[in-house]
Amino acid sequence: MAGPIDLSEYGEAFTADPHVVYAELRERGPVHRVRLGPPSPAEGQEVWLVVGYEEARAALADPRLAKDMSKLGYVGLDVERIGPHMLMSDPPEHSRLRRLVAREFTARRVEALRPRVQQITDELLDQMVPLGHADLVESLAFPLPMTVICELLGVPDIDRAAFRRMSNEVVAPTSGEAEYAAIVELAAYLDDLIEDKRCTAPGDDLLSALLRTTAEDGDRLSREELRGMGYLLLVAGHETTVNLIANGVHALLTHPGQLAALRADMGLLDGAVEEMLRYEGPVENATFRFAAEPLDIGGTFIAQGEAVLVGLASADRDGEKFPEPDRFDIRRAAGGHLAFGHGIHYCLGAPLARIEARVALRSLLDRCPDLALDADRDGPPGPWIPGMLIRGMRRLPVRW
Repeated sequence: MAGPIDLSEYGEAFTADPHVVYAELRERGPVHRVRLGPPSPAEGQEVWLVVGYEEARAALADPRLAKDMSKLGYVGLDVERIGPHMLMSDPPEHSRLRRLVAREFTARRVEALRPRVQQITDELLDQMVPLGHADLVESLAFPLPMTVICELLGVPDIDRAAFRRMSNEVVAPTSGEAEYAAIVELAAYLDDLIEDKRCTAPGDDLLSALLRTTAEDGDRLSREELRGMGYLLLVAGHETTVNLIANGVHALLTHPGQLAALRADMGLLDGAVEEMLRYEGPVENATFRFAAEPLDIGGTFIAQGEAVLVGLASADRDGEKFPEPDRFDIRRAAGGHLAFGHGIHYCLGAPLARIEARVALRSLLDRCPDLALDADRDGPPGPWIPGMLIRGMRRLPVRW
């Protein structure tokens, strides 16, 4: 058996464009043993990476691949310091947690946010448009979902710069120490927030509703579970949408024919958002899974206890599923992409992310008819976020 593929050997080119590497791996097979590179705190760790679409989709729904690391005698840092949450749990506990939050995070509540999403977008563009140029991440892609998720959860005005720093360390840690410090800081913030809502008159926000909600059998979230739920919704509820919007705009601006087609027919918008999710989705690889028992994935034997990464970005560029996968085509039938996952861990916030992306893109293109990249003024877009979890850019300079 050949040794593991050391991803660190690809250097910064892998961060800038991992799709080239994933395509090479798919040519050699759907599953590979890889060694993780920096800046991941798991640098040097060997894991199985699933790069084929069919194998990835099956793995995401396979109950033999567990998310609860305590089954292996290991407690994840976020679970230890924050509390249990859906992303790191398995049935029946996952089913219980998801059922409790789904009682409040309903389609009706999400759809009711649409006018507010539009209002926030308009206010941000009112500030941005007269300037003629901006970093789109800082001016729109970050503050829109950040404001929406904070209002949804009932989070008061938060120090956005501080929160952005903490969130960045959680999803793309620069070191184990920095990640630990960010999680401890977030835990303390959530403790204060939950205590404030418990002791004062609760509002009509989602966090207050989760404090009150009780299932038919009397079950309700514990203090630790509520903190874990707040953590997951606050971080995941904004981080992915930031990069969906920024990556989507970047794809349009680097494919002028597609941008022109969308401007000519906004009826293509919904399909364009799905193609953005497929072509350059905000989550590169799903969070770690662990083999609860020996299993076979795509003809590869995975021993009990071994770690598995499911490659969402690679799966969505698999030519067996999507013809000409490296071509960005807003008219493509992109249904079936894995950008939001698959199975019981399918992203609970997918409907909200779609609403925010559609509103932001339509409004931006309406208000900025000659939108373009602004590399001459502020340099090229980027850098791309390091690590293998989030796919997105730190900056996206644009002009109009």
